[in-house]
Amino acid sequence: MASEPARVTPSSADDPTAPGEQGQGPVALPTHQIKRTRTGGIWVAAALFALTLLLLLIFILENGHQVSISYFGAHGHLPLGVALLLAAVIGVLLVVLPGTGRIIQLRVAARRHRRLDAQTVGTAPAAPPNDPSPPGQTPS
Repeated sequence: MASEPARVTPSSADDPTAPGEQGQGPVALPTHQIKRTRTGGIWVAAALFALTLLLLLIFILENGHQVSISYFGAHGHLPLGVALLLAAVIGVLLVVLPGTGRIIQLRVAARRHRRLDAQTVGTAPAAPPNDPSPPGQTPS
């Protein structure tokens, strides 16, 4: 019985199943990722801010009924939407003001700790430089 000679097909660089790569499929190309920038962040923030203002405007226009407002003896009439928006803004301020005080307090404490750490490092003996040579040998 005569055996058939093995068929050899020439491999090309474009062939994803070239010898040594059988079963791996096509080679994936690296993906390029674009880093986010401050300008892009500002653009997104401006778009969200505009959308929020639009929603607030619709809310105020839909709630235009006059309501009586009394606050520490002051009396007045405002549209319902404006009164609710004013109450929301005052509520936000009640949260922001103590939060700002706390942030300032933490920054002062962090600055104090940085100063103390810098003084501690300044009085400590300097660390020896990194020397790759074995101990007992002087660098040449």
